[in-house]
Amino acid sequence: MHERFSFKTKSELILKAGKLGFDLPFSDDIAPLLEPLSLKDFTVANRLVVQPMEGYDSESDGSPSDLTKRRYLRYAKGGSGIIWYEAASVCAGGRSNPRQLWISKKNFNSYAILNEKVRKAANKEGFNPYLVLQLTHSGRYSKPEGIAKPQVASPNPLLDKTKPYVLTDDDLKRVQDEYVQASKLAVRSGFNAIDLKACHGYLIIELLAARKRQNSIFGGEDPDKRFRFMLETFDRIKDETHDGFVTSRLNISDLYPEGFGVDENGNLDFTEPLILVEKLKIRGLRLINISMGSPYYNPYVSRPFDNPLPGQMVPEEHPLEGVMRMINGTSLFQKGFPEIFFIGSAYSYLRQFAPNVGAAVIKAGDACFTGFGRGSFAYPSMPFDLINTGKADPSKVCITCSGCTRLIRNLRPGGCVIRDKEIYGYELKQMIADGK
Repeated sequence: MHERFSFKTKSELILKAGKLGFDLPFSDDIAPLLEPLSLKDFTVANRLVVQPMEGYDSESDGSPSDLTKRRYLRYAKGGSGIIWYEAASVCAGGRSNPRQLWISKKNFNSYAILNEKVRKAANKEGFNPYLVLQLTHSGRYSKPEGIAKPQVASPNPLLDKTKPYVLTDDDLKRVQDEYVQASKLAVRSGFNAIDLKACHGYLIIELLAARKRQNSIFGGEDPDKRFRFMLETFDRIKDETHDGFVTSRLNISDLYPEGFGVDENGNLDFTEPLILVEKLKIRGLRLINISMGSPYYNPYVSRPFDNPLPGQMVPEEHPLEGVMRMINGTSLFQKGFPEIFFIGSAYSYLRQFAPNVGAAVIKAGDACFTGFGRGSFAYPSMPFDLINTGKADPSKVCITCSGCTRLIRNLRPGGCVIRDKEIYGYELKQMIADGK
């Protein structure tokens, strides 16, 4: 059922989707992608978003390195309306990699300097991007010194490779304090918004699903207890940063047993995610970045690809199934909560046709923004090209080869091994030479 992307025309792509039973949205007019949108007191110039893909190339103290700065300056010149910075840990122990970003009292000024450079570079090209910082604690996937040190809300035999440390309620209260402190630093650094990362198997999404957590104010069968950490953190950040704009990259379904947004068999069940979003809406949340699945367990869900990582199974489903699952899931929430601006993802598999599909989705009211993660690694200037030529360049698009993910999994700096090969192709060659 899996198929590498080989579609030369829109007709071939739409025909294939139809054979699979999908009504793939498609618009020859990409104008909807280029329309501005008012977000609180900021006018976002267009509907294109750089998604938070981690480069794992920070300095040892978590501050941006020269390679980090290079990446964000490329995004700045590329013209995306929103640049959603990759995950920055709220504490040293919550880093997923020794070179994951980490914002702290000692280094927050380095983020302020980077933001100033990003805005200057963007302004020089005629752009003014909205900057979001994703805050995270890696939880089960914590690896601050390169060795796994899992910290979990509750054990999950499906995911646990070693016996994890189960965080106590007191531990979680300290982590919440760290989220609030990091948010204050993010506001001082000049970010427009703070993202409470609740996706891809990390701590907050694990707490949302922690039904087996016992004798805890942050877990159990009662969803209000499982939602407590995220909602309290949201409230505290808004209050203690004087109404700072808070958003979330949210998994509306983990698509594995005992996850969030699933039934007892691990299949889609949006009942609790819909309740959670309602509670966030009441609190004033107005922007959500939709995701599903986990890159550690079912990466094809949020990143439909041509090639899996070495050693991974080829998924039984066609990549277009992943694309349509994300479009339809995002649509359900966008239509259900028209007051909130939703960002769709999983578009990179579509190559040069991704803008046409994204434009059709936005035109139909099924999302407000179109996001690119791997696609931005490969082609940071795609928005600029869309503005100036009306189309994406097929020779620049991401080819979903999973090379960037392969680097990151092996604790190497992450980027496009095909389109940015001078740096990342070299990293891949070095990694292969090291036998990985």
